[in-house]
Amino acid sequence: MQKMITVAVDAMGGDNAPGEIIKGAVLAVQDKADIKVILVGKEDVIKKGLAEYNYDKKRIDVVHADDIITNCEAPVLAIRRKKTSSIVVALNLVKNGEADAFVSAGSTGAVLAGGQLIVGRIKGVERPPLTPVIPTINGITLLADCGANVDARATHLVQFARMGSIYMENVIGIKNPRVAIVNIGAEEEKGNALVKETFPLLKNCTDINFIGSIEARNIPYGEADVIVCEAFVGNVILKLYEGLGSALLKKIKEGLMSTTKSKIGALLSKSALKETLKDFDFSRYGGAPLLGLNGLVVKTHGSSKSNEIRNSILQCVTFTEQKINEKIEKNLNNNEA
Repeated sequence: MQKMITVAVDAMGGDNAPGEIIKGAVLAVQDKADIKVILVGKEDVIKKGLAEYNYDKKRIDVVHADDIITNCEAPVLAIRRKKTSSIVVALNLVKNGEADAFVSAGSTGAVLAGGQLIVGRIKGVERPPLTPVIPTINGITLLADCGANVDARATHLVQFARMGSIYMENVIGIKNPRVAIVNIGAEEEKGNALVKETFPLLKNCTDINFIGSIEARNIPYGEADVIVCEAFVGNVILKLYEGLGSALLKKIKEGLMSTTKSKIGALLSKSALKETLKDFDFSRYGGAPLLGLNGLVVKTHGSSKSNEIRNSILQCVTFTEQKINEKIEKNLNNNEA
């Protein structure tokens, strides 16, 4: 008999809450038989939204939460003061073992702060990184860190590399994933103080496949499977990646619609173009896990729609089944010994 994986979902977080969040939860339980979802938020609103769908009523529960933490609030203060907010209530479900994972499209700061303050870090983890996967021409690459630790130390980046490797090998299925550190050149002697200090530490790690430095222009070509950096650099990479992709798509559409001849060409190539661009759709890959916590916390885009919410819930199943947290703890303990 399959073990049921329970995922708590912040129904009130994000630009499209609660409608798209509810729809995503319904799609997830329709897709997989081993998922149970707990939607956390204003009970009357959630139940009204659920009434629009046909689904297995035994596999979606609703837990009431009075408050909502907004992006305008100081994250740590909001987590401490708003005990009945959807984020805090859902995180406590993970802490108390009532849920295996938590998914939210709400305030990034509150999710990151709450994950550490409520769920807590795995023993030995110095700083949990926020780790989205980004599309490349060869598949996907894990970016660690993209937003959790803007003042990381060299030892933190080494842990990011180890945790990222475990995730990519066991959740994504990439054997012996290639690890690279973001740098301004390929040469070992290049970089700022943090990169120069971190490079030899990564080079001496026998448990990861460290391939050296990677320049930003090589990231879209999939030259590494795990990209290590501190969160300031990682966030700039992620936002530029998303913005440039959106801008290029807009220009392509404008070009295809500019003349009668181009419109005919667009019609003929529509299916092939759609299939090609599908690989660069961020919503396909779910959210970004905050690695190194005692439970799984996943942050999705604030603009997430139902497809990304569904995929974020689905990725929690593989993470839990593969016992990623246990593998991270074992790896860190072995390297401390």
